[in-house]
Amino acid sequence: MHHTVHDAFSASARRTPRAEFLFTESVTAQAYDIAPGAILWSEAAAQVDRLRAAYAKAGYGHGHRVGLLLENRPAFLFHWFALNALGVSVVPINAEMRSAELSYLIGHSEIGLAVTLPHRADDLRAAAKVADIAFETMGPDDAVPPATQPAPHASEPVGLATECALLYTSGTTGRPKGCMLSNEYFLRAGQWYAELGDLCPVRPDAERIITPLPLNHVNAMAFSTMVILVAGGCLVQLDRFHPKSWLQSARESRATIVHYLGVMPAMLLSAPAVAADREHDIRWGFGAGVDRKNHAPFEERFGFPLVEAWAMTETGAAACVMANHEPRHVGTSCFGRREDFALIRLVDDEGRDVPDGTPGELLVRSSGDDPKRYFFSGYLKDEEATREAWADGWFHTGDMVRRDAEGNYYFVDRKKNVIRRSGENISAVEVESVLNQHPAVKTSAVAATPDTVRGDEVLACIVLREDADGSAPAQLAASIVDHALAQLAYYKAPGYVAFVDALPLTASQKIQRGQLRELAQSLPGRANCIDTRSMKKRQS
Repeated sequence: MHHTVHDAFSASARRTPRAEFLFTESVTAQAYDIAPGAILWSEAAAQVDRLRAAYAKAGYGHGHRVGLLLENRPAFLFHWFALNALGVSVVPINAEMRSAELSYLIGHSEIGLAVTLPHRADDLRAAAKVADIAFETMGPDDAVPPATQPAPHASEPVGLATECALLYTSGTTGRPKGCMLSNEYFLRAGQWYAELGDLCPVRPDAERIITPLPLNHVNAMAFSTMVILVAGGCLVQLDRFHPKSWLQSARESRATIVHYLGVMPAMLLSAPAVAADREHDIRWGFGAGVDRKNHAPFEERFGFPLVEAWAMTETGAAACVMANHEPRHVGTSCFGRREDFALIRLVDDEGRDVPDGTPGELLVRSSGDDPKRYFFSGYLKDEEATREAWADGWFHTGDMVRRDAEGNYYFVDRKKNVIRRSGENISAVEVESVLNQHPAVKTSAVAATPDTVRGDEVLACIVLREDADGSAPAQLAASIVDHALAQLAYYKAPGYVAFVDALPLTASQKIQRGQLRELAQSLPGRANCIDTRSMKKRQS
Protein backbone atom coordinates (compact mmCIF):
# COMPACT_ATOMS: atom_id res chain seq x y z
CA MET A 1 0.00 0.00 0.00
CA HIS A 2 1.27 3.45 -0.90
CA HIS A 3 1.45 6.02 1.89
CA THR A 4 2.67 9.03 -0.11
CA VAL A 5 2.52 10.41 -3.63
CA HIS A 6 6.24 9.71 -3.87
CA ASP A 7 5.58 6.04 -3.05
CA ALA A 8 3.19 5.77 -6.00
CA PHE A 9 5.65 7.48 -8.33
CA SER A 10 8.54 5.28 -7.22
CA ALA A 11 6.54 2.06 -7.59
CA SER A 12 5.60 2.83 -11.20
CA ALA A 13 9.15 3.95 -11.95
CA ARG A 14 10.50 0.61 -10.70
CA ARG A 15 7.87 -1.34 -12.66
CA THR A 16 8.35 0.44 -16.01
CA PRO A 17 11.75 2.18 -15.91
CA ARG A 18 12.20 2.30 -19.70
CA ALA A 19 8.67 3.50 -20.48
CA GLU A 20 7.81 7.14 -21.16
CA PHE A 21 6.66 9.09 -18.10
CA LEU A 22 6.42 12.62 -19.55
CA PHE A 23 6.15 13.76 -23.14
CA THR A 24 6.75 17.38 -24.12
CA GLU A 25 5.32 18.11 -27.56
CA SER A 26 6.74 20.77 -29.87
CA VAL A 27 4.46 23.70 -29.01
CA THR A 28 5.09 23.42 -25.27
CA ALA A 29 8.81 22.83 -25.80
CA GLN A 30 9.04 26.04 -27.82
CA ALA A 31 6.98 28.03 -25.30
CA TYR A 32 9.20 26.90 -22.42
CA ASP A 33 12.46 26.74 -24.39
CA ILE A 34 13.05 23.16 -23.29
CA ALA A 35 13.79 19.99 -25.23
CA PRO A 36 10.84 18.26 -26.87
CA GLY A 37 10.27 14.54 -26.56
CA ALA A 38 10.01 11.95 -23.83
CA ILE A 39 11.40 11.65 -20.31
CA LEU A 40 11.55 8.03 -19.16
CA TRP A 41 10.35 6.91 -15.75
CA SER A 42 13.91 6.01 -14.79
CA GLU A 43 15.17 9.43 -15.86
CA ALA A 44 12.44 11.16 -13.86
CA ALA A 45 13.25 9.00 -10.83
CA ALA A 46 16.90 10.02 -11.01
CA GLN A 47 15.89 13.69 -11.05
CA VAL A 48 13.55 13.23 -8.09
CA ASP A 49 16.17 11.32 -6.07
CA ARG A 50 18.76 14.03 -6.67
CA LEU A 51 16.37 16.76 -5.53
CA ARG A 52 15.19 14.75 -2.52
CA ALA A 53 18.75 14.39 -1.29
CA ALA A 54 19.44 18.10 -1.81
CA TYR A 55 16.34 19.17 0.11
CA ALA A 56 17.10 16.73 2.92
CA LYS A 57 20.68 18.01 3.19
CA ALA A 58 19.37 21.59 3.36
CA GLY A 59 17.16 20.68 6.34
CA TYR A 60 13.72 20.47 4.77
CA GLY A 61 11.35 17.94 6.28
CA HIS A 62 7.94 16.99 7.61
CA GLY A 63 5.73 20.04 8.14
CA HIS A 64 7.58 22.54 5.98
CA ARG A 65 5.83 24.20 3.04
CA VAL A 66 7.55 25.22 -0.21
CA GLY A 67 6.02 27.29 -3.00
CA LEU A 68 6.30 26.20 -6.64
CA LEU A 69 6.03 28.83 -9.38
CA LEU A 70 7.10 26.65 -12.30
CA GLU A 71 4.09 26.81 -14.63
CA ASN A 72 3.45 23.39 -16.24
CA ARG A 73 7.10 22.49 -16.69
CA PRO A 74 8.50 19.04 -15.87
CA ALA A 75 10.42 20.64 -13.00
CA PHE A 76 7.15 21.18 -11.13
CA LEU A 77 6.58 17.44 -10.88
CA PHE A 78 10.18 16.60 -9.98
CA HIS A 79 10.29 19.13 -7.12
CA TRP A 80 6.82 18.10 -5.90
CA PHE A 81 7.68 14.41 -5.68
CA ALA A 82 11.06 15.07 -4.06
CA LEU A 83 9.55 17.33 -1.41
CA ASN A 84 6.67 14.90 -0.84
CA ALA A 85 9.13 12.13 -0.01
CA LEU A 86 10.33 14.26 2.92
CA GLY A 87 6.86 15.25 4.16
CA VAL A 88 7.12 18.78 2.75
CA SER A 89 3.85 20.25 1.45
CA VAL A 90 3.96 22.15 -1.83
CA VAL A 91 2.06 25.37 -2.45
CA PRO A 92 1.52 25.79 -6.20
CA ILE A 93 1.66 29.45 -7.27
CA ASN A 94 -0.25 30.56 -10.34
CA ALA A 95 2.23 32.32 -12.63
CA GLU A 96 -0.46 34.90 -13.46
CA MET A 97 -0.55 36.17 -9.86
CA ARG A 98 0.62 39.70 -9.17
CA SER A 99 1.61 41.69 -6.10
CA ALA A 100 -1.56 41.71 -3.98
CA GLU A 101 -2.23 38.02 -4.60
CA LEU A 102 1.36 36.96 -4.01
CA SER A 103 1.73 38.84 -0.73
CA TYR A 104 -1.50 37.28 0.55
CA LEU A 105 -0.53 33.73 -0.49
CA ILE A 106 2.99 33.99 0.95
CA GLY A 107 1.79 35.54 4.20
CA HIS A 108 -1.10 33.15 4.68
CA SER A 109 0.78 29.94 3.84
CA GLU A 110 3.99 31.13 5.54
CA ILE A 111 6.19 29.48 2.95
CA GLY A 112 9.85 30.22 3.60
CA LEU A 113 11.04 29.11 0.17
CA ALA A 114 9.70 29.24 -3.37
CA VAL A 115 11.13 27.41 -6.36
CA THR A 116 10.48 29.85 -9.15
CA LEU A 117 11.23 30.85 -12.67
CA PRO A 118 14.14 33.30 -12.35
CA HIS A 119 12.28 36.29 -13.83
CA ARG A 120 9.61 36.07 -11.09
CA ALA A 121 12.00 35.86 -8.13
CA ASP A 122 12.02 39.63 -7.52
CA ASP A 123 8.21 39.72 -7.56
CA LEU A 124 8.07 36.96 -4.93
CA ARG A 125 10.66 38.57 -2.71
CA ALA A 126 8.89 41.92 -2.87
CA ALA A 127 5.59 40.26 -1.97
CA ALA A 128 7.22 38.43 0.94
CA LYS A 129 8.59 41.73 2.22
CA VAL A 130 5.08 43.21 2.21
CA ALA A 131 3.83 40.11 4.05
CA ASP A 132 6.75 40.39 6.51
CA ILE A 133 7.81 36.79 5.93
CA ALA A 134 11.41 35.54 6.03
CA PHE A 135 11.75 34.20 2.54
CA GLU A 136 14.16 32.64 0.02
CA THR A 137 13.82 31.85 -3.68
CA MET A 138 15.67 29.41 -5.88
CA GLY A 139 15.55 28.48 -9.55
CA PRO A 140 14.52 24.94 -10.50
CA ASP A 141 18.17 23.94 -11.07
CA ASP A 142 19.77 25.98 -8.27
CA ALA A 143 21.35 24.76 -5.06
CA VAL A 144 18.79 24.47 -2.26
CA PRO A 145 19.24 27.19 0.39
CA PRO A 146 19.29 26.02 4.02
CA ALA A 147 15.94 25.82 5.78
CA THR A 148 15.53 28.74 8.18
CA GLN A 149 13.55 26.71 10.73
CA PRO A 150 13.54 23.06 11.84
CA ALA A 151 10.88 20.81 10.34
CA PRO A 152 7.80 21.20 12.61
CA HIS A 153 6.96 17.47 12.62
CA ALA A 154 10.42 15.99 12.14
CA SER A 155 9.84 13.31 14.79
CA GLU A 156 6.58 12.09 13.22
CA PRO A 157 6.35 9.56 10.38
CA VAL A 158 5.29 10.77 6.94
CA GLY A 159 2.13 9.01 5.83
CA LEU A 160 -1.37 9.13 4.43
CA ALA A 161 -2.53 11.98 6.66
CA THR A 162 0.52 14.15 5.94
CA GLU A 163 -0.26 17.35 4.06
CA CYS A 164 0.84 16.90 0.45
CA ALA A 165 -0.25 20.25 -1.00
CA LEU A 166 -1.96 23.49 -0.08
CA LEU A 167 -4.20 24.64 -2.94
CA TYR A 168 -5.97 27.97 -2.88
CA THR A 169 -9.57 28.15 -4.03
CA SER A 170 -11.65 31.31 -4.45
CA GLY A 171 -13.73 32.32 -1.45
CA THR A 172 -17.23 33.74 -1.73
CA THR A 173 -17.09 36.44 0.91
CA GLY A 174 -13.39 37.15 1.33
CA ARG A 175 -9.90 36.06 0.48
CA PRO A 176 -9.12 32.73 -1.25
CA LYS A 177 -9.03 29.80 1.16
CA GLY A 178 -6.09 27.43 1.47
CA CYS A 179 -7.29 23.83 1.11
CA MET A 180 -5.05 21.41 2.99
CA LEU A 181 -4.82 18.22 0.93
CA SER A 182 -3.28 15.00 2.27
CA ASN A 183 -1.40 12.20 0.58
CA GLU A 184 -4.50 10.06 1.03
CA TYR A 185 -6.56 12.66 -0.88
CA PHE A 186 -4.19 12.50 -3.87
CA LEU A 187 -3.78 8.73 -3.85
CA ARG A 188 -7.54 8.24 -3.75
CA ALA A 189 -7.97 10.52 -6.78
CA GLY A 190 -5.53 8.42 -8.77
CA GLN A 191 -7.12 5.14 -7.69
CA TRP A 192 -10.65 6.38 -8.42
CA TYR A 193 -9.60 7.45 -11.91
CA ALA A 194 -7.76 4.20 -12.60
CA GLU A 195 -10.90 2.20 -11.74
CA LEU A 196 -13.46 4.24 -13.75
CA GLY A 197 -14.31 1.57 -16.31
CA ASP A 198 -17.35 1.38 -18.64
CA LEU A 199 -17.11 4.35 -21.05
CA CYS A 200 -13.82 5.47 -19.49
CA PRO A 201 -11.48 2.48 -19.19
CA VAL A 202 -7.92 3.17 -18.08
CA ARG A 203 -5.46 0.59 -19.42
CA PRO A 204 -2.54 -0.02 -17.02
CA ASP A 205 0.79 1.34 -18.29
CA ALA A 206 -0.79 2.17 -21.66
CA GLU A 207 -2.61 5.52 -21.51
CA ARG A 208 -1.16 8.82 -22.70
CA ILE A 209 -3.09 11.62 -21.03
CA ILE A 210 -2.88 15.10 -22.52
CA THR A 211 -3.96 18.12 -20.51
CA PRO A 212 -3.57 21.89 -20.90
CA LEU A 213 -4.88 22.55 -17.38
CA PRO A 214 -2.52 24.26 -14.92
CA LEU A 215 -0.65 22.32 -12.28
CA ASN A 216 -1.76 24.85 -9.68
CA HIS A 217 -5.30 23.44 -10.09
CA VAL A 218 -6.67 20.25 -8.61
CA ASN A 219 -7.62 18.69 -11.96
CA ALA A 220 -4.04 18.52 -13.20
CA MET A 221 -2.40 17.78 -9.85
CA ALA A 222 -4.84 15.26 -8.41
CA PHE A 223 -6.42 13.64 -11.45
CA SER A 224 -4.35 13.55 -14.66
CA THR A 225 -1.02 13.35 -12.80
CA MET A 226 -2.15 10.93 -10.12
CA VAL A 227 -3.73 8.39 -12.44
CA ILE A 228 -0.43 8.17 -14.31
CA LEU A 229 1.38 7.61 -11.01
CA VAL A 230 -1.10 4.93 -9.90
CA ALA A 231 -1.81 3.16 -13.19
CA GLY A 232 1.34 3.96 -15.17
CA GLY A 233 1.48 5.41 -18.65
CA CYS A 234 2.59 8.79 -19.94
CA LEU A 235 1.55 12.34 -19.05
CA VAL A 236 1.47 15.00 -21.77
CA GLN A 237 1.36 18.28 -19.87
CA LEU A 238 0.84 21.23 -22.21
CA ASP A 239 1.88 24.76 -21.30
CA ARG A 240 -1.72 25.88 -21.94
CA PHE A 241 -4.53 25.39 -24.42
CA HIS A 242 -3.66 26.42 -27.99
CA PRO A 243 -6.78 25.87 -30.11
CA LYS A 244 -4.96 26.12 -33.44
CA SER A 245 -2.36 23.48 -32.57
CA TRP A 246 -4.12 21.36 -29.94
CA LEU A 247 -5.10 18.53 -32.25
CA GLN A 248 -1.64 18.43 -33.80
CA SER A 249 -0.17 18.24 -30.28
CA ALA A 250 -2.50 15.34 -29.51
CA ARG A 251 -1.34 13.54 -32.65
CA GLU A 252 2.36 14.21 -32.02
CA SER A 253 2.12 12.94 -28.44
CA ARG A 254 -0.12 9.96 -29.40
CA ALA A 255 -2.60 11.01 -26.71
CA THR A 256 -5.33 8.51 -25.80
CA ILE A 257 -7.23 10.47 -23.12
CA VAL A 258 -7.75 14.25 -23.07
CA HIS A 259 -8.70 16.66 -20.30
CA TYR A 260 -10.82 19.67 -21.19
CA LEU A 261 -12.76 22.63 -19.86
CA GLY A 262 -16.04 23.75 -21.37
CA VAL A 263 -14.47 26.62 -23.30
CA MET A 264 -12.15 24.31 -25.25
CA PRO A 265 -14.74 22.45 -27.38
CA ALA A 266 -16.27 25.79 -28.34
CA MET A 267 -12.93 27.07 -29.56
CA LEU A 268 -12.14 23.89 -31.50
CA LEU A 269 -15.55 23.90 -33.16
CA SER A 270 -15.05 27.49 -34.31
CA ALA A 271 -12.39 26.35 -36.82
CA PRO A 272 -13.55 24.95 -40.19
CA ALA A 273 -14.11 21.20 -40.17
CA VAL A 274 -11.50 19.13 -42.04
CA ALA A 275 -11.14 15.43 -42.77
CA ALA A 276 -8.18 15.22 -40.38
CA ASP A 277 -10.34 16.08 -37.34
CA ARG A 278 -10.71 12.36 -36.61
CA GLU A 279 -7.07 11.45 -37.27
CA HIS A 280 -5.97 10.83 -33.70
CA ASP A 281 -5.75 8.10 -31.04
CA ILE A 282 -8.06 9.78 -28.50
CA ARG A 283 -10.60 7.41 -26.94
CA TRP A 284 -12.42 9.77 -24.57
CA GLY A 285 -12.26 13.14 -22.85
CA PHE A 286 -12.57 14.01 -19.14
CA GLY A 287 -13.92 17.44 -18.24
CA ALA A 288 -16.74 19.69 -17.21
CA GLY A 289 -18.82 22.59 -18.43
CA VAL A 290 -19.12 21.88 -22.13
CA ASP A 291 -21.81 24.11 -23.64
CA ARG A 292 -24.96 22.07 -24.21
CA LYS A 293 -25.24 23.13 -27.84
CA ASN A 294 -21.63 22.10 -28.56
CA HIS A 295 -21.61 18.69 -26.87
CA ALA A 296 -23.13 16.48 -29.59
CA PRO A 297 -21.62 18.42 -32.54
CA PHE A 298 -18.15 18.07 -31.03
CA GLU A 299 -18.47 14.31 -30.53
CA GLU A 300 -19.80 13.85 -34.05
CA ARG A 301 -17.01 15.91 -35.61
CA PHE A 302 -14.00 14.70 -33.60
CA GLY A 303 -15.12 11.14 -32.94
CA PHE A 304 -14.75 10.72 -29.19
CA PRO A 305 -17.03 11.31 -26.18
CA LEU A 306 -16.66 14.26 -23.85
CA VAL A 307 -17.48 12.74 -20.46
CA GLU A 308 -18.73 15.33 -18.00
CA ALA A 309 -17.86 15.16 -14.30
CA TRP A 310 -18.37 17.15 -11.12
CA ALA A 311 -15.88 17.69 -8.29
CA MET A 312 -14.33 20.49 -6.23
CA THR A 313 -10.91 21.08 -4.72
CA GLU A 314 -12.44 20.32 -1.33
CA THR A 315 -13.96 17.01 -2.44
CA GLY A 316 -11.32 15.62 -4.78
CA ALA A 317 -12.46 12.17 -5.82
CA ALA A 318 -14.22 11.53 -2.50
CA ALA A 319 -17.55 12.63 -3.93
CA CYS A 320 -16.76 12.92 -7.63
CA VAL A 321 -19.71 12.27 -9.92
CA MET A 322 -19.06 11.35 -13.55
CA ALA A 323 -21.22 10.48 -16.54
CA ASN A 324 -19.11 7.45 -17.46
CA HIS A 325 -22.16 5.23 -17.94
CA GLU A 326 -24.86 5.46 -20.56
CA PRO A 327 -27.20 7.17 -20.91
CA ARG A 328 -25.08 10.31 -20.62
CA HIS A 329 -27.89 12.64 -21.73
CA VAL A 330 -25.56 14.59 -24.00
CA GLY A 331 -26.45 18.26 -24.29
CA THR A 332 -28.40 18.53 -21.03
CA SER A 333 -25.78 19.52 -18.38
CA CYS A 334 -25.99 16.00 -16.93
CA PHE A 335 -22.85 14.98 -15.03
CA GLY A 336 -23.80 11.43 -14.09
CA ARG A 337 -25.18 9.39 -11.23
CA ARG A 338 -24.01 8.78 -7.69
CA GLU A 339 -21.62 5.91 -6.97
CA ASP A 340 -21.73 3.85 -3.78
CA PHE A 341 -18.67 5.50 -2.23
CA ALA A 342 -20.51 8.84 -1.80
CA LEU A 343 -23.81 10.08 -0.41
CA ILE A 344 -25.65 13.06 -1.91
CA ARG A 345 -28.47 15.35 -0.83
CA LEU A 346 -30.13 18.28 -2.61
CA VAL A 347 -31.61 20.80 -0.18
CA ASP A 348 -33.47 24.10 -0.15
CA ASP A 349 -32.45 27.22 1.80
CA GLU A 350 -33.91 25.74 4.99
CA GLY A 351 -31.92 22.53 4.60
CA ARG A 352 -34.91 20.42 3.58
CA ASP A 353 -34.50 17.78 0.90
CA VAL A 354 -36.06 18.79 -2.41
CA PRO A 355 -37.99 16.40 -4.67
CA ASP A 356 -36.72 15.15 -8.02
CA GLY A 357 -36.90 17.83 -10.68
CA THR A 358 -36.43 20.68 -8.18
CA PRO A 359 -33.03 22.43 -7.98
CA GLY A 360 -31.35 22.35 -4.61
CA GLU A 361 -27.92 22.95 -3.12
CA LEU A 362 -25.66 19.93 -3.54
CA LEU A 363 -24.48 18.40 -0.25
CA VAL A 364 -22.00 15.51 -0.30
CA ARG A 365 -20.12 13.19 2.07
CA SER A 366 -18.34 9.87 1.96
CA SER A 367 -20.27 6.69 2.64
CA GLY A 368 -19.43 4.76 5.78
CA ASP A 369 -18.50 5.86 9.27
CA ASP A 370 -16.23 8.77 8.29
CA PRO A 371 -18.09 11.40 6.23
CA LYS A 372 -14.84 13.29 5.55
CA ARG A 373 -12.79 10.36 4.27
CA TYR A 374 -10.66 11.38 1.24
CA PHE A 375 -11.93 14.98 1.40
CA PHE A 376 -9.70 17.98 2.06
CA SER A 377 -8.32 18.22 5.58
CA GLY A 378 -9.72 21.71 6.18
CA TYR A 379 -9.12 25.36 5.36
CA LEU A 380 -5.78 26.64 6.65
CA LYS A 381 -6.18 29.02 9.59
CA ASP A 382 -9.96 29.07 9.19
CA GLU A 383 -11.63 26.52 11.45
CA GLU A 384 -14.88 28.47 11.37
CA ALA A 385 -15.12 28.24 7.56
CA THR A 386 -14.29 24.54 7.76
CA ARG A 387 -17.04 23.93 10.32
CA GLU A 388 -19.50 25.95 8.26
CA ALA A 389 -18.70 23.97 5.12
CA TRP A 390 -19.31 20.74 7.05
CA ALA A 391 -22.50 21.83 8.82
CA ASP A 392 -24.55 18.84 10.01
CA GLY A 393 -21.93 16.40 8.77
CA TRP A 394 -22.39 17.20 5.07
CA PHE A 395 -20.09 19.22 2.84
CA HIS A 396 -22.03 22.18 1.44
CA THR A 397 -20.85 22.76 -2.13
CA GLY A 398 -22.74 25.95 -2.96
CA ASP A 399 -23.72 24.48 -6.34
CA MET A 400 -27.34 24.26 -7.40
CA VAL A 401 -28.17 20.86 -8.92
CA ARG A 402 -31.27 19.02 -10.11
CA ARG A 403 -31.87 15.23 -9.99
CA ASP A 404 -34.22 13.35 -12.29
CA ALA A 405 -36.29 10.28 -11.41
CA GLU A 406 -33.58 7.93 -12.69
CA GLY A 407 -30.94 9.43 -10.38
CA ASN A 408 -29.08 11.53 -12.95
CA TYR A 409 -27.69 14.85 -11.72
CA TYR A 410 -27.79 18.09 -13.73
CA PHE A 411 -25.83 21.24 -12.98
CA VAL A 412 -28.13 24.27 -12.73
CA ASP A 413 -26.20 27.27 -11.38
CA ARG A 414 -23.76 28.44 -8.72
CA LYS A 415 -25.19 29.57 -5.44
CA LYS A 416 -21.88 31.05 -4.40
CA ASN A 417 -20.79 34.47 -5.53
CA VAL A 418 -18.06 33.16 -7.79
CA ILE A 419 -17.39 34.14 -11.38
CA ARG A 420 -16.14 31.28 -13.55
CA ARG A 421 -14.18 32.53 -16.55
CA SER A 422 -12.54 29.93 -18.82
CA GLY A 423 -12.44 27.48 -15.94
CA GLU A 424 -10.91 29.96 -13.47
CA ASN A 425 -12.88 30.68 -10.30
CA ILE A 426 -12.77 34.39 -9.45
CA SER A 427 -13.85 35.84 -6.12
CA ALA A 428 -15.82 39.05 -6.65
CA VAL A 429 -14.80 40.32 -3.21
CA GLU A 430 -11.11 39.89 -4.02
CA VAL A 431 -11.44 41.93 -7.23
CA GLU A 432 -13.54 44.60 -5.50
CA SER A 433 -10.92 45.05 -2.78
CA VAL A 434 -8.37 45.95 -5.45
CA LEU A 435 -10.67 48.18 -7.52
CA ASN A 436 -11.65 50.17 -4.43
CA GLN A 437 -8.01 51.24 -4.03
CA HIS A 438 -8.07 53.19 -7.31
CA PRO A 439 -8.04 56.94 -6.58
CA ALA A 440 -11.12 57.61 -8.75
CA VAL A 441 -13.24 54.79 -7.30
CA LYS A 442 -15.64 55.48 -4.44
CA THR A 443 -16.97 51.93 -4.39
CA SER A 444 -17.32 48.96 -6.72
CA ALA A 445 -19.22 45.73 -7.17
CA VAL A 446 -18.25 42.86 -9.43
CA ALA A 447 -20.46 40.24 -11.07
CA ALA A 448 -20.47 37.79 -13.94
CA THR A 449 -21.83 38.70 -17.33
CA PRO A 450 -22.27 36.10 -20.09
CA ASP A 451 -19.46 35.64 -22.61
CA THR A 452 -19.93 33.39 -25.62
CA VAL A 453 -16.34 32.12 -25.51
CA ARG A 454 -15.28 32.32 -21.85
CA GLY A 455 -18.56 31.35 -20.20
CA ASP A 456 -18.49 34.29 -17.79
CA GLU A 457 -16.70 37.62 -18.02
CA VAL A 458 -15.93 39.96 -15.13
CA LEU A 459 -18.10 43.08 -15.08
CA ALA A 460 -17.33 45.86 -12.60
CA CYS A 461 -19.93 48.44 -11.59
CA ILE A 462 -18.07 51.55 -10.49
CA VAL A 463 -19.31 54.51 -8.47
CA LEU A 464 -16.82 57.33 -8.94
CA ARG A 465 -15.62 59.69 -6.23
CA GLU A 466 -17.05 63.19 -6.37
CA ASP A 467 -13.56 64.60 -6.91
CA ALA A 468 -12.59 62.10 -9.65
CA ASP A 469 -10.84 63.73 -12.58
CA GLY A 470 -12.86 64.59 -15.64
CA SER A 471 -11.27 62.06 -17.99
CA ALA A 472 -13.40 60.49 -20.67
CA PRO A 473 -15.13 57.26 -19.53
CA ALA A 474 -12.96 55.10 -21.79
CA GLN A 475 -9.79 56.58 -20.30
CA LEU A 476 -11.04 56.13 -16.76
CA ALA A 477 -12.04 52.55 -17.49
CA ALA A 478 -8.60 51.82 -18.94
CA SER A 479 -6.94 53.34 -15.87
CA ILE A 480 -9.06 51.19 -13.54
CA VAL A 481 -8.27 48.01 -15.49
CA ASP A 482 -4.55 48.86 -15.58
CA HIS A 483 -4.70 49.24 -11.80
CA ALA A 484 -6.30 45.79 -11.49
CA LEU A 485 -3.83 44.16 -13.89
CA ALA A 486 -0.93 45.40 -11.76
CA GLN A 487 -2.21 43.50 -8.73
CA LEU A 488 -4.29 40.60 -10.04
CA ALA A 489 -3.99 37.82 -12.57
CA TYR A 490 -5.15 39.12 -15.94
CA TYR A 491 -8.28 36.97 -16.01
CA LYS A 492 -9.57 38.55 -12.79
CA ALA A 493 -9.46 42.10 -14.15
CA PRO A 494 -12.75 43.58 -15.40
CA GLY A 495 -13.66 42.81 -18.99
CA TYR A 496 -16.36 45.47 -18.71
CA VAL A 497 -16.37 48.65 -16.61
CA ALA A 498 -19.81 50.17 -16.06
CA PHE A 499 -20.06 53.59 -14.44
CA VAL A 500 -23.19 53.79 -12.27
CA ASP A 501 -24.65 56.35 -9.88
CA ALA A 502 -25.22 53.82 -7.11
CA LEU A 503 -24.92 50.13 -6.34
CA PRO A 504 -27.89 47.92 -5.42
CA LEU A 505 -27.66 47.65 -1.63
CA THR A 506 -29.56 45.87 1.12
CA ALA A 507 -31.04 47.73 4.08
CA SER A 508 -27.83 47.01 5.97
CA GLN A 509 -25.78 48.55 3.12
CA LYS A 510 -24.45 45.27 1.82
CA ILE A 511 -24.28 44.65 -1.92
CA GLN A 512 -27.49 43.04 -3.15
CA ARG A 513 -25.84 40.31 -5.16
CA GLY A 514 -29.02 39.00 -6.77
CA GLN A 515 -29.90 42.42 -8.21
CA LEU A 516 -26.29 42.95 -9.22
CA ARG A 517 -26.26 39.72 -11.20
CA GLU A 518 -29.41 40.78 -13.03
CA LEU A 519 -27.93 44.20 -13.74
CA ALA A 520 -24.73 42.68 -15.10
CA GLN A 521 -26.71 40.75 -17.70
CA SER A 522 -28.03 43.95 -19.29
CA LEU A 523 -25.15 46.44 -19.02
CA PRO A 524 -22.84 45.39 -21.90
CA GLY A 525 -23.63 47.46 -24.96
CA ARG A 526 -24.91 50.47 -23.00
CA ALA A 527 -23.15 53.83 -23.28
CA ASN A 528 -22.03 53.77 -19.64
CA CYS A 529 -20.44 50.32 -19.99
CA ILE A 530 -16.93 50.22 -21.48
CA ASP A 531 -15.71 47.00 -23.09
CA THR A 532 -12.16 46.44 -21.77
CA ARG A 533 -11.74 42.80 -22.77
CA SER A 534 -8.93 43.64 -25.20
CA MET A 535 -6.79 44.76 -22.24
CA LYS A 536 -6.91 41.30 -20.65
CA LYS A 537 -3.84 39.53 -21.98
CA ARG A 538 -1.47 37.00 -20.48
CA GLN A 539 1.60 38.57 -18.95
CA SER A 540 4.99 36.93 -19.13
